[in-house]
Amino acid sequence: METDLGLREEIRTEERDEKSIQLAMKRALDIVGGVMLLAILAIPALVIAILVRIDSPGPIFLRQRRVGRYGHVFGMYKFRTMCDRADDMVFELQAHNEQQGPLFKIRSDPRMTRVGRWLRKTSIDELPQLLNAVRGEMSLVGPRPPLPREVQIYTPRQLGRLAAKPGMTGLWQVSGRSLLSFEEMVTLDLQYIDEWSFANDLMILAKTMPSVISAKGAY
Repeated sequence: METDLGLREEIRTEERDEKSIQLAMKRALDIVGGVMLLAILAIPALVIAILVRIDSPGPIFLRQRRVGRYGHVFGMYKFRTMCDRADDMVFELQAHNEQQGPLFKIRSDPRMTRVGRWLRKTSIDELPQLLNAVRGEMSLVGPRPPLPREVQIYTPRQLGRLAAKPGMTGLWQVSGRSLLSFEEMVTLDLQYIDEWSFANDLMILAKTMPSVISAKGAY
């Protein structure tokens, strides 16, 4: 009778240990990288806050309810890019939605403010999420966190993207963002989760800045 010489469990233990180390490195990167970026960007963030305040009435920051890993709901921070009470206008604009599935996206969204359009184009509106990354609600890299109303109509396959902590950037962001369909985004998120490694996170981070500069699919 053939035997694995007891090595199977030993190999599995080594794999678990290696993954635990990589997860610890990922968390360390979120904390150290997040704190450093918050410090470096403090003055630019102050200027952006002033521009948002001057441009249109309403709060400077939004604390939006989003769904994180395993369905945990948290408050995600963003610079406000739309007019006040923009969420109340979603229903009347639904006929103009340019995305399929749960996502709601309009290229020339009438709710967008002048400064907000520039913030969205450059992804600068996402910078406050560094706070979420430092706090552990998000990571620098991972699937984008959906809205609760989107998750309510997810299929079982789509729910699989909630198996990882949400991120500020990910495969979707460096692969075309809003130019991709919702199902393409889900496929990329599931691929990211299945193939996750700390090295892959570093690769995605390296690709993020060129993607932001090109503004491909940003609206």
